[in-house]
Amino acid sequence: MNTSGTRPASVTVSAPGKINVSLQVGPLRPDGYHAVASVYLALDLREDVTAAAAPRPGITVCVEGGGPLQIPVDGIPLGPDNLVARAAAALAAHAGIADPAVELTITKRVPVAGGMGGGSADAAAALLACNLLWGTGLDAAELRALAAGLGADVPFALAGGAAVGLGVGDLLTEVPAETPLHWVLVASSGSGLSTPAVYGRLDALRAEAEAVGAAAAPEPDAADPRVLEALRTGNAAALAGVITNDLQPAALSLAPELEQVLQRGRALGALAGIVSGSGPTLAFLAADAGSAARLEAALRSEGHNALAVHGPVAGAQPTASKT
Repeated sequence: MNTSGTRPASVTVSAPGKINVSLQVGPLRPDGYHAVASVYLALDLREDVTAAAAPRPGITVCVEGGGPLQIPVDGIPLGPDNLVARAAAALAAHAGIADPAVELTITKRVPVAGGMGGGSADAAAALLACNLLWGTGLDAAELRALAAGLGADVPFALAGGAAVGLGVGDLLTEVPAETPLHWVLVASSGSGLSTPAVYGRLDALRAEAEAVGAAAAPEPDAADPRVLEALRTGNAAALAGVITNDLQPAALSLAPELEQVLQRGRALGALAGIVSGSGPTLAFLAADAGSAARLEAALRSEGHNALAVHGPVAGAQPTASKT
């Protein structure tokens, strides 16, 4: 552990939510997981986690909601199963801190159970915040290793930008992408969708299709090169024709009301619309920033909880430190 210098009393770290611009899902494996080929894009809708030194040993968690999408936080577990608590505990164990004493405050802006990796962003932010608060001095590779043990999307929230995720999504390769792409998110007015439930529904739909002669889903081993080229060049029109999400039929099966919103977004000018990850958040691709602003306004006028965003953006990074 690095014990030099003055320790801060608190550290705040920001980490991005994400969308899966492309998500290919393989068949259910014997270990209960699915191999994926996912193209992640970090967005400027970010979570904050503040890690503050506590007066006595223990890891405590509190959550504040709101933000531009007015995210509710009722029902978020605040005990040891919360990902930020698990992140702090994993870092303490790795660094040999026997009795960690930290208060973790999450500021939620990414939809809860919305398919945008908000919990993973929180975990990534907590890892970095506690690393700085405690002076444990872990480098990026060590933080990535801890992140991978917390969830498949956590390493990407640390890294940000754009990336291909293989394996269960945690084997990352950076995608060069410097030109911003503009999106409009629509958060669901109902409850979130459980990721395991969506994957389970996907397996059931595939089993039904295979029973009447459909081919089994292949094991994905690479992202669509057309998606990567569109990201590299920032070509929204080209990207609109190739974005895909294998989980979308399952998400729409569980939340069929989303289909009408997808249709409205496209009718109002979106180049394309997609369920983000396991949903139920929807992501509409716009031609440019002005188009995104107009689409956000049009969707809001119809009562939808819409927000214009852009990406790629940086991964987890400190924003404040108090001594």
